[in-house]
Amino acid sequence: MVDSTTSLDLITTRIILYERPLIQVKLQVIVTEEAILILGVKEELIELQRKMDQIRHFLIDAEGRSIKESAVNNWLGQLRDAMYDADDIIDMARFKGNKLLSDLDSTLSSKQNKCSWLSLSSCFSNLWTRHEIAVKIRSLNKRIEGISKDNVFLSLANSESNARGSQSTTRKSSFLVEPNLVGKEIIYACRKVVELVLANKENKSYKAAIVGTGGVSKTTLAQKIYNDQKIKGTFEKQEWLCVSKDYSEVALLKEVLRYIGIHQRQGESVGELQSILASSIKDKSFFLVLDDVWQSDTWTELLRTPLQFASAGIILVTTRHDIVAMEIGVDYTHRVDLMSVDVGWELLWKSMNIKEEKEVQNLRGVGIEIVQKCGGLPLGIKLIARVSLS
Repeated sequence: MVDSTTSLDLITTRIILYERPLIQVKLQVIVTEEAILILGVKEELIELQRKMDQIRHFLIDAEGRSIKESAVNNWLGQLRDAMYDADDIIDMARFKGNKLLSDLDSTLSSKQNKCSWLSLSSCFSNLWTRHEIAVKIRSLNKRIEGISKDNVFLSLANSESNARGSQSTTRKSSFLVEPNLVGKEIIYACRKVVELVLANKENKSYKAAIVGTGGVSKTTLAQKIYNDQKIKGTFEKQEWLCVSKDYSEVALLKEVLRYIGIHQRQGESVGELQSILASSIKDKSFFLVLDDVWQSDTWTELLRTPLQFASAGIILVTTRHDIVAMEIGVDYTHRVDLMSVDVGWELLWKSMNIKEEKEVQNLRGVGIEIVQKCGGLPLGIKLIARVSLS
């Protein structure tokens, strides 16, 4: 079990950036809050989110090397400190923004919506607050940019580039998770969605969505549904595609065709591939999972027209955004929420291979603290378990 301050700090860094919980989720939420909009720092916060997301992709390699390379370990320490500061700035921006809103409401209610001599100091104070927050965020952005230009980061980027080689920009699958390490909520939800899939298996087009923030095990649930024995063999074609944010239309269509058993030559256009897909799927039934969809046009513009030639089709989408599910026009939406403390603790001790009831009870207090530190995010909980076992 992790019990040192240093280890917990490193774990916190991993949770924040590798599994995209906590601060990343905070940033996604607050950029549209009125308290942030009144400060005029939305673009700065979006830039902060982008920089954090960029660095996150290289953390796995960094953590693997940190044990042997002190430079990498120092780099991770700088990153952790920057993330703590980011969390503080987010909280301060919320507090100051809400105070400005409160002051504005008071001013408007007293019909003092212009700077009078009496309110002049208040107006200057508001301007200073906006300036103060903006300067802090810009300073942190520059600091993180400096971290991203460090030789450690550049070496990590080169390592990933070499490892990736000429792979397609469309991932063939998502990382599989251990089937026995899922929460009760996922098991119940799986049964529900499987029943819906089977009940609508003869529909021309039935669409379902799994919606939730990053790290809440949307993909885990989709994989359990996809691999369910009741679904296996029910459809003539069963396909899994991990779409991701920056996907290639040509690569995605070729991946669909590959699942069908058709391998294309180089050079086909999107239109040509859509025509091939339409003729290949004609009069067949299919079950298609589109994992990690960020844009509705993945379905509406790219796949809907060719797949309408199938005799029956089930489309299961996982996405972080309700608007994507709405624009796709799903018939059913399942929302994956954060884990409760008790369920999160159960996931943690099972992931750590703790089998003795006495040991489970002895570690419960510390375990609950860790689950709360993870914010109820299953991926963060599993990550801590993996670190504890290493």
